[in-house]
Amino acid sequence: MKLREKKPALVLVDVQKAFLDEEYWGGNRNNKNAESICGAILNKWRALNLPIFHVRHSSTNINSKLHKSNKGFEFNEYVQPLENETIITKDVNSAFIGTDLKEQLDKLTVDTLVIVGITTNHCVFTTTRMAGNFGYDTHLISDATATFDRIGINGEKYDSETIHLTTLANLNEEFATIYDSEKLMMLL
Repeated sequence: MKLREKKPALVLVDVQKAFLDEEYWGGNRNNKNAESICGAILNKWRALNLPIFHVRHSSTNINSKLHKSNKGFEFNEYVQPLENETIITKDVNSAFIGTDLKEQLDKLTVDTLVIVGITTNHCVFTTTRMAGNFGYDTHLISDATATFDRIGINGEKYDSETIHLTTLANLNEEFATIYDSEKLMMLL
């Protein structure tokens, strides 16, 4: 059975301009093509006329690049929503908390989610875990997400690719099935 026959929805998590500012988020961003890959997936989804949910983070911190008063709040040029596509605005890491995302998915009887977006270890991670816990057949696209270097609790530096890969490892086969965009295109 093709993935398109499983009542899937695409959830684009926080593909916003703020994440183009590498240094602000910790530097050394991995997978600099994540947004263009998200855009290619979005275009395929549109061609198949499948449900699309654009999620954006609206920080409550006025100084944040993701505050609605900042240009970073805007969607990245690769994934600009069309008029008929749903926009979900959140102010926490999960796209399900404080929003009506689950209700909208349930209304459409969606049971399969394909998740893409930024950052791997924050909002993508949290949204994917919750999707799995809610019982959705959840698919996370490994090359359609990205992250930045992180500083550990003892001041040690963890590089972005390690953060990315360990986050995917933590989700794999417990909360989601993880594979790349090339495989997704074959499965659709």
